[in-house]
Amino acid sequence: MSRIPLIPQDQLSSDASALFAQVKKAVGKVPNAYATIGGYSPQSLSTLLGADAALSKGALSRQEVEAIRLAVSEINGCDYCVAAHTMVGRMVGLSPEALPQIRAGAATGQAKLDALLHFVRIVQTTRGTVPAEVLQAVIDAGYTEQQVIEALLTVSMIGFTNLVNRVNDTELDFPKVA
Repeated sequence: MSRIPLIPQDQLSSDASALFAQVKKAVGKVPNAYATIGGYSPQSLSTLLGADAALSKGALSRQEVEAIRLAVSEINGCDYCVAAHTMVGRMVGLSPEALPQIRAGAATGQAKLDALLHFVRIVQTTRGTVPAEVLQAVIDAGYTEQQVIEALLTVSMIGFTNLVNRVNDTELDFPKVA
């Protein structure tokens, strides 16, 4: 049972109801994480959805975005997001073998993706200025500065969702990942 109760449908603000209709149309349901965020702060959910829309038009592939979300969610210990992004990762073409490797911080055998995930892990797990050679390594692997910025946006957005779910202990509505 989640710690922050979901707001009943008949008590939602018109902004929340409109966002939920948009999410439901796109994915078939309103996941509990989005229902929690949007029910209490439609502006926050709108920001997440806007960032998602920007990323979908960006230079990173859906596989790269989902790999980042999965890696960061694992680092942050968010079981909800690990479950959600394992499922979405499969849907966008990440191989069943790559998913546990991404979670474990192990090589996937895709050198370019592995370089991106190494970069993301360093950004996520260290403090202070990231060493220049860490940035240079991801660029040398074939990523552009635009893709680096988009990777950082992905880290930021999933970090927020991870925090909400860790505080809320959001009830899982995706298949649990072992």
